Amino acid sequence: MTDRRLFVCDLGTMEYGAALALQRAVSAARIAGTIEQDVLLLVEHPPVVTLGRSTKGTNRDVNPAWLAHRGIALFEVERGGDATFHGPGQLVGYPIVDLRRHAQDLHWYLRQVEQALIDALGDVGVAAGRHTGYTGAWVGDRKIASIGVHARDWVTRHGFALNVTTDLSYFDVIVPCGIQDVTMTSVARELGDAMVPPARVTEAVVAAFGRVFSLAPEAVPREVLAARSAPALP
Repeated sequence: MTDRRLFVCDLGTMEYGAALALQRAVSAARIAGTIEQDVLLLVEHPPVVTLGRSTKGTNRDVNPAWLAHRGIALFEVERGGDATFHGPGQLVGYPIVDLRRHAQDLHWYLRQVEQALIDALGDVGVAAGRHTGYTGAWVGDRKIASIGVHARDWVTRHGFALNVTTDLSYFDVIVPCGIQDVTMTSVARELGDAMVPPARVTEAVVAAFGRVFSLAPEAVPREVLAARSAPALP
């Protein structure tokens, strides 16, 4: 497995637009081959609502000025799916994976991302699973992680948002993922007094992605990825 690595880059807290530009650049570098391994960018965003390609209904009418008044940014992006929220206490992951090394099948890829999240949650004591007809990770009928992806030349971008200690009231500003009456949950809500440190959740997610995709995780500084992505950065 040593020649099949997963470059893991923890970006800390980063504004959504900056992270979007970085992941697009890293994706372009992965396509070009200047980044020779798959990448997992991990980040926490200030409050932001993103609208995917399938956004419709009430979410399409979200007022940017109203969101801004509440300190929430708004972006329309190329990922699949409807509207979702990112914010403090949430682990957001952008896997930049060349599916030509795995399986050239986006449905397969979505199931793999789901499985990695389900495995990681199990490792920290949350019994998660799938919900028929929907993507993401669920605890019963409560959604704990959302997934929305995009691919170009079989290289993926965008990814998942796992609620760890997220203030779930933020989800009230949208219809999460376009699912009426969905109940959002978090690791903190599910574990209560047994809550594990957020860093432990991150460790479990990284390990699970390595196992599911048969890759050896390796921490890589942001500066290294940025340097190899320089021609594609704005």
